Amino acid sequence: MRIDKYLWTIRMFKTRSLATEACKKGHIKINNVNAKPSKEVYIGEKLIVRKNQINYQLEVLDIPLNRVGAKLVDLYRKDTTPKEAFDHLDLLKYSKDYYRQKGAGRPSKKDRRDIDEYQENNNFESEN
Repeated sequence: MRIDKYLWTIRMFKTRSLATEACKKGHIKINNVNAKPSKEVYIGEKLIVRKNQINYQLEVLDIPLNRVGAKLVDLYRKDTTPKEAFDHLDLLKYSKDYYRQKGAGRPSKKDRRDIDEYQENNNFESEN
């Protein structure tokens, strides 16, 4: 079965065209080699799928005939993604909370003081 179709049938992507696009961008690897959308996938192969800033590591257990239900997905693939990958995503989420939203206007007086303090600290460190 084609890799784009396989990823669609095991519900990694919502549509087959999204799976095809991910392959073209180089986000899909089969046994650590970039995969084109038409590449055939076989039982026992290791997949690396980069999606939402996480490198999912999957092993092909079986090839489904059609798109499967969410409860049956684990019959066709084994997810070996390390827990650290998901922890890294949480850290990214928290780091983005600090920054201002685009279009939020000018910095407030407190923001301006924080920026000035940060710049003073960085200038002092670079001089030493």
